[in-house]
Amino acid sequence: MVRLGKLIGNSAQSAGAEARLQVALDNMPGALAYTDENLNFVFCNDRFREMYRVPPELLEPGRPYADLLRHLAERGYYGEGDVETLVAQRVESLRNPAGKSFEDRTPDGRVYRIRRRRASGGGTVTVMTDITEQKKAEQNLLEAKRQTEEANARVTEQNMILEGLAAKLSKYLSPQIYQSIFSGNQAVEISAKRKKLTIFFSDIAGFTEITDNLESEELTDVLNHYLTEMSAIALQYGATIDKYVGDAMLLFFGDPESRGVKEDAKACVTMAIAMQRRMRELEHEWRQRGLQQPFRIRIGITTGFCTVGNFGSRDRMDYTIIGNEVNLAARLQSAAEPGGILLSHETNALVQDIVLTEEYPPMTVKGFLRPIKTYKLLGTYKELVDEGKVVLQEREGLRVLVDLTKQVSSEAIAVLEEVLAELKKRNAQARPDEPRS
Repeated sequence: MVRLGKLIGNSAQSAGAEARLQVALDNMPGALAYTDENLNFVFCNDRFREMYRVPPELLEPGRPYADLLRHLAERGYYGEGDVETLVAQRVESLRNPAGKSFEDRTPDGRVYRIRRRRASGGGTVTVMTDITEQKKAEQNLLEAKRQTEEANARVTEQNMILEGLAAKLSKYLSPQIYQSIFSGNQAVEISAKRKKLTIFFSDIAGFTEITDNLESEELTDVLNHYLTEMSAIALQYGATIDKYVGDAMLLFFGDPESRGVKEDAKACVTMAIAMQRRMRELEHEWRQRGLQQPFRIRIGITTGFCTVGNFGSRDRMDYTIIGNEVNLAARLQSAAEPGGILLSHETNALVQDIVLTEEYPPMTVKGFLRPIKTYKLLGTYKELVDEGKVVLQEREGLRVLVDLTKQVSSEAIAVLEEVLAELKKRNAQARPDEPRS
């Protein structure tokens, strides 16, 4: 290839070494060129010739390396610019190699990594590696990363949009229904099922007369304030908010989540009491704002089987309940006193251990064969005891309740003395051998 013998000697032994060196140089993965201290070619391997397909005479030993650089620069190897300036830059790197690599691009788009080092015997060794495929892979990786980042950005943007839409949608659905739909537990299709629920229905007594005395803006503000306060209490106790119908509210317990029929009924009644308590507080606030006629709500509560699920069309559905029990809750509400709570018989039976009620006259309701027993809720036992309206003592196997609103104290004492005498008598009969006091 070139005169390597000058480097390793001219003996027969050196000839063999030269041949082996030549084979090694030609088969190395990178291109290699060696220039002397005058920057003239000493030799280059076959890989160098493959990478730079130039006239062979430019690579002959003794030929200035600058001739090759000029030939390449004139053909666009080093980009645009003054040819002599481009050549001078590379001659300088050949004369004073820094040991650092740099990259050159060929007109056909290939990329060579070039590294030059000072040879121990003088001159400069230039090693060139074709890194085109590596650069393509890096570029592809960068492009893939860019596309991934753009895709992530689009997904993030879409997620933010969806979250915003979901947040808006949640305002139109009860939290339980919203969660069951987005968790996949609730299918968005027309379907329904029968379940025993506790239904709550309320409205504002004399609402039409109140609205006649309010401007629309003030009415809107007060009504929204009222519904917001009542809804917050409903959600606190786990109610499913079915709908608002003007000033009326329809809620239910037992679907899509239930703690059992008895506990659902207790939660509903306790919630109703909390609502009436909050209404008394709001009445004071609204009076201070100039509202002359306060809001007084009537509440009806019943427990029974209803059909619950999605009703409507394929394009517009409403998750709601239907059935006679819904109508009964509405009738109980209309029969209740302003500020009062009226219960059906089954609801009353389920909550007897936490509230005191008073039976009302039976009520005839369309869809029911017999008159409906109704009960006015007087309050929780704890509240009534604190107010001094009842006396309640409970032990295991014993419950003594005296409603002081119905019993004169002397009559209550007389009854209790009779009960006490009877207990003493039975106790003596159970132990006849013991001496009597």
